[in-house]
Amino acid sequence: MTSISIKQLHDQTGHWLRRVSEEHEVIVTQHGKPIARMLPPAPSVAGNPFLKRKLVPGVARLLIRPQTGPDSADIVSEGREGR
Repeated sequence: MTSISIKQLHDQTGHWLRRVSEEHEVIVTQHGKPIARMLPPAPSVAGNPFLKRKLVPGVARLLIRPQTGPDSADIVSEGREGR
């Protein structure tokens, strides 16, 4: 386990975030007292919950249409019709 000060975290944020994946835990201190603990993300047992969400028809079409298609505001407005 590694302990760093807030200043060290501020000065080298990217470095310390990469170290979290190697060290598995980095403690952030303020005036020598621990105030935060950085951990790598826990592996999700269920996978990505966003992949299981049902999208409203207008939004779902945005994901499969090419970028040269109609304006996204028009597609979303179509999905709202009839509400």
